[in-house]
Amino acid sequence: MDWRSLTGIVVGIGAIALGQGADGGQLAVLLQPSGLAVVLGGCTGALLLQCGPARLLHALRLLRESFGLPRSEPADVRVLLRQCSATARRAGLLALDGAERQTNDPLLARGLRLLVDGITPSHLAEVLDSDIEAFAMQRRHVIRVWESAGGTAPTMGILGAVLGLVQVMQHLSDPSRLGSGIAVAFVSTLYGVGFANLIFLPIANRLHEQLAEELARRDQIVAALVAIAAGQPGHLIEERLPPAPDSAAKSTARAARPPRAASRSGLPPELRIDQRVEPQADPQADPISQRREPAIAPPF
Repeated sequence: MDWRSLTGIVVGIGAIALGQGADGGQLAVLLQPSGLAVVLGGCTGALLLQCGPARLLHALRLLRESFGLPRSEPADVRVLLRQCSATARRAGLLALDGAERQTNDPLLARGLRLLVDGITPSHLAEVLDSDIEAFAMQRRHVIRVWESAGGTAPTMGILGAVLGLVQVMQHLSDPSRLGSGIAVAFVSTLYGVGFANLIFLPIANRLHEQLAEELARRDQIVAALVAIAAGQPGHLIEERLPPAPDSAAKSTARAARPPRAASRSGLPPELRIDQRVEPQADPQADPISQRREPAIAPPF
């Protein structure tokens, strides 16, 4: 479970409760089951009419996957693709039979099976690109459920407020009940705006970001599989592999490393020309061998 993302919801709800209690308000006023039923029930009915029950259940399952742990790590994918590349260049593509059982990534497993079947690189790219496009279209339809919920919730909140005001109007003869009745009526609007801007729309934006990252990762996997099918060298395939999780951290640490002290010429100390060390004579060596031969003047 990704508890860091759920912390945002807790902080948002806590800020609303703190703002209510800071001015002397009672938190019990914000707990209105009738307003909550109008907002959540109205949103559920509108989504069932717009998207259908199957897509709504898929959206709930996608929410669980979004805040859960990833199914496959980039490092595992890199290791498997590197091994498959070396095996294919050494023993051929038929030697990759059974390699798809080493991963739980459906796209990578399908690509490895197609490699064993001897499919051409262009046909392999076409088939896998079609799978990626179908995956992206299905995921966008599911994300649209959360976006629709974010647009419907404020309207349901206004509807709940209107229903509450209708009930208040029935007690105009008792002025002591008007203030509390109006306050309770507007709690439905708070529920609608709060659910839309604290839960539904942030979830949709998070799913959009995760979809963009997943599509980029799948494109890199397809490029690596096509390179393996074409028999390209290992260093070219390495460039197409998904980045390792710690690559960004290494790049950040490398960028934050302080620069080396430069000399007057702007070069680092180990490249300075003015720090040459002249060779010293060995005191234990033969003194005769240390003597320089006198220069012989050319004859005239």
